[in-house]
Amino acid sequence: MKKIDPNSLDLKDRVVTINRVTKVVKGGRTFRFAALVVVGDENGHVGVGLGKAAEIPEAIRKGKEDAKKHLIFIERTKEDSIFHKIVGQFGSASVLLKPAPEGTGVIAGGSVRAVLELAGLRNIVAKSIGSHNKRNVVNAAVEGMLQLKTPTQVARLRGKSIEEILG
Repeated sequence: MKKIDPNSLDLKDRVVTINRVTKVVKGGRTFRFAALVVVGDENGHVGVGLGKAAEIPEAIRKGKEDAKKHLIFIERTKEDSIFHKIVGQFGSASVLLKPAPEGTGVIAGGSVRAVLELAGLRNIVAKSIGSHNKRNVVNAAVEGMLQLKTPTQVARLRGKSIEEILG
């Protein structure tokens, strides 16, 4: 897999969740924040990152930097969908991703929707199964997208032509 340069892309970002963490110490309570951030160029590139800091803006900035380090590329159909149905799993969270015809739009829950929209998938159906932990659901969606194969890749694996695969 080739390395993607985040500086060459026009990346947009979306904060999925901000979690406040409290630590009780002798002098009272200290608050820290964890931000789950998704970045993407709406053209096939998407990444997920987690940033932790004492202030919310700093946590979001760190999350963006982490997401840029974990960018992946998703091959899409000409209808801006995926080539086949897939289930991505991460921890006890599973996400079912199904291709949809032109005009369907993005049918998905909040955290998965952010990943799909920033990846540039415009006609897709997604269903979160199992755990609803936002961090695990987002990572499950990314895992599912990593497992996707194009008809060209399937044809090469099977030693057949693309016409034989597509029928």
